[in-house]
Amino acid sequence: MPSPLRLDPVQETLLLTLYARALDSKAPHPILGDTRSAGLADRIAEDTGYDFAKLKLKPSLVTSTALRAKKLDDVIRGFVAAHPDAVVVDLGCGLDPRWARCAPPDGVDWYDIDFPEVIELRRRYLPDRTHLVAADVTEPGWSGTLPGDRPAVVVADGVLPFLPGDSFRTTLRRLTTRLRSGELALNGYTRFAAWAMKYHPSIKALGIAAAQGFDDPHEPEQWDAGLTFAEEQLLTRAPEVAAFPQPLRALTRLVARSTALSRQGTRVLRYRF
Repeated sequence: MPSPLRLDPVQETLLLTLYARALDSKAPHPILGDTRSAGLADRIAEDTGYDFAKLKLKPSLVTSTALRAKKLDDVIRGFVAAHPDAVVVDLGCGLDPRWARCAPPDGVDWYDIDFPEVIELRRRYLPDRTHLVAADVTEPGWSGTLPGDRPAVVVADGVLPFLPGDSFRTTLRRLTTRLRSGELALNGYTRFAAWAMKYHPSIKALGIAAAQGFDDPHEPEQWDAGLTFAEEQLLTRAPEVAAFPQPLRALTRLVARSTALSRQGTRVLRYRF
């Protein structure tokens, strides 16, 4: 008999992004090509009876999830190439096999952070050579497990909208106080995009009211976390859009003509600290 998953709605979003990566890997022209996620989704469906079809993923969510993951992977690869002794911190890692995709050198210490229930799933399904930290990322204390004397790259993929109040900025303050120097990379949502997420069929299916975002990419510089804005990538303008299915490709290229409209979609932001 399958053993059902026991995840709350926020934790269940890891299955949404997992399935998006899996569907991308099966597309005629994959963007991320993460076949490991596809195999993992199949195993979870078999072991637990989870119905991934209920998530109602549309092509736009599949492509945006895959593309932002690819761009965040690129940030990590670039950072560890320059700092082969780096620390990588993946906030809200879910069941993303990012470590395997990035294949960091042996001198890199990689930390995957997520709720205890999620870390248990990682131990079962993703036995990678990473440090697993079972914690709510907004709680104090867990950052003390990180080495504080080496350059670090912190990645937050899809985390921001689901954290309450100003807890994300508080978390960043703790991290940048602990870590000597480095970079932060995240997919940034505008306030409108974060508000609109709760009406997306896939998010509605999980019963989540996403809310948090910011418009100006310079705003995090005012969070007292020592951040300096370095780069904004508007993914409507990424060359990988050529692999989007029609009519999504044509629509994305139309939106790309407007910076304001492009910011309402997926963007990857990078900061130095």
